[in-house]
Amino acid sequence: MNRWEGLDEFVAVAECGQFTAAAERLGVSSSHVSRQIARLEECLQARLLYRSTRKVSLTEAGQTFLQHCRNLLDARDEAWRAVSDLSAEPKGLLRMTCGVAYGERFVVPLVNEFMALHPQLGVEIQLTNRTLDLLHEGLDLAIRLGRLSDERLVATRLAPRVMYLCATPAYLARSGAPQSLGELTRHNCLIGSSDLWTFVEDDRETQLRVQGNWRCNSGAAVLDAALRGFGLCQLPDYYVREYLHSGALVSLLEQHRPPNTAVWALHPPQRNLSPKVRQLVDFLKQRLGELPEYRQVDCSR
Repeated sequence: MNRWEGLDEFVAVAECGQFTAAAERLGVSSSHVSRQIARLEECLQARLLYRSTRKVSLTEAGQTFLQHCRNLLDARDEAWRAVSDLSAEPKGLLRMTCGVAYGERFVVPLVNEFMALHPQLGVEIQLTNRTLDLLHEGLDLAIRLGRLSDERLVATRLAPRVMYLCATPAYLARSGAPQSLGELTRHNCLIGSSDLWTFVEDDRETQLRVQGNWRCNSGAAVLDAALRGFGLCQLPDYYVREYLHSGALVSLLEQHRPPNTAVWALHPPQRNLSPKVRQLVDFLKQRLGELPEYRQVDCSR
């Protein structure tokens, strides 16, 4: 007897409490269910069920066996679904969110590429700098940057995110280059969405509150101000990479550069992730890694 034989029938009988109801659930005859249970008990050399004319109940051995059978069948079904989903076509509506600037520059163009490959898929994207609650809002996916705080969600790392403190040679010639974190107080700092900048000091992460005469909650706007020589900026690599290579910007205080964070794909915990979410996450991870902004090159050189 194959060791899988009889497990479905046994679980169905245990849950339905009757051979007839179990047979109807499985779409087979009552005699087939009875034969499979009898063969299972013979194979196990243990009685699993107490039988009466009206109802079936579990023996002590049956109660123990039932929980293990449920786990086995769940694992079997999940394995089948996992392999089937590899070739399943993404379809239906996928609802997702991302920050405005990063979404416009990177995520939305790649999602559009993905949709062109899968015409049965519909996408609704909320670009917002607010941190939306995926579970409350009914969202399938979120793309977030930096460090994660919501432990309820499942995270997949899509790309690195390295922060650089930098300024133009003209600004540094005029104001001098800071040699320590303490010297930042005498510099004009171009503030984006937060005036708390992250660094490392004595092997510990620390945050400093900076000051300046310019502020805008847009990374692109901060970059433009920095390139005009207005002051110091702290921006992710994908904003400043080409300017560091060309010499238009100079990397500063590299010994205090904060630990690398990341770009993350987050989704609610689901035992069987839908093909549309899983395949989009895989697509974003692959395509982001192919972009020039994410090539593994030391921008400080």
